[in-house]
Amino acid sequence: MEDYELRATRRAYGDALVDIGGDEKIVVLSADLTNSTCTHAFSELFPRRFFQCGVAEQNMVGMAVGLALSGKIPFVSTFSAFIPNRALDQIRVSVCYNKANVKLASTHAGLTVGEDGATHQALEDIAIMRALPNMTVIVPCDFEETKKAVKQAASFKGPVYIRLGRSKLPVFTKSHTPFHIGKAELFWKGKDATVIACGIMVYQALLAAEELSKEGINIDVLNCHTIKPLDEHKILHSVKKTGCVVTAEEHQINGGLGGAIAELLSEHHPVPLKRIGVEDSFGESGKADELMKKYGLTAHDIVKAVKKVIKKKF
Repeated sequence: MEDYELRATRRAYGDALVDIGGDEKIVVLSADLTNSTCTHAFSELFPRRFFQCGVAEQNMVGMAVGLALSGKIPFVSTFSAFIPNRALDQIRVSVCYNKANVKLASTHAGLTVGEDGATHQALEDIAIMRALPNMTVIVPCDFEETKKAVKQAASFKGPVYIRLGRSKLPVFTKSHTPFHIGKAELFWKGKDATVIACGIMVYQALLAAEELSKEGINIDVLNCHTIKPLDEHKILHSVKKTGCVVTAEEHQINGGLGGAIAELLSEHHPVPLKRIGVEDSFGESGKADELMKKYGLTAHDIVKAVKKVIKKKF
């Protein structure tokens, strides 16, 4: 793979908010994390539509619902450790039950929060949010895709959860790379196995595909940025062609992308499946790259998993 520019998805979130900030309906709420969530530029350009809510995430969600029901398009901004966990009741009842047009953007998700440690390494948020009725769940893979996700979320009617990270990631998609909520994208084409990934793991899946191709193993790599609703048609089309699947996510293996794919395949097309993710444990403090290696979230781990599921086909 070529060398790519490194940029954080949370930076893209802030840039996208500025891009759409000319729309008077757009409002942004922060829980005393303006700089960390990169909402400072919006707050400076559009101060009358920026609300600093303090360390009161439950109240912030309630405020956002009120704004949404009055016709605004609120973007709630805080860490993934706090949204959804601290405000789950408000998200479930006030946002989802009412189908309120609230956009929940959480940054600092997953192990790559690094030195902040287990308390701030949200590894269960995808599972929580995809279980809620009326919630759309998006996990962008890089800077460019995040900008598209935020802009499409603004025009998408209903609750949306956008999961973002802290660390800088390779920017390997382009401004013209297709992105549509609810539609997976094929980033690498093969016939021997299907790898379905989201977020930071999409790039790792592409590295794995390149490595496997040197051994004569060719795989499909699907960027499944929308966890809910799944692109069932594209996923099943790939799996019926390859006959085995590996999922990869910076999240618990239970209930996230891997769980969603397992549910889909068990009902429609059972095949050998291996889930790459954190295996029912908390994280710990450490460098992002070191943690990804320790918890088995690297291209090398995907390569090993692909070889295992291919053997199970026969």
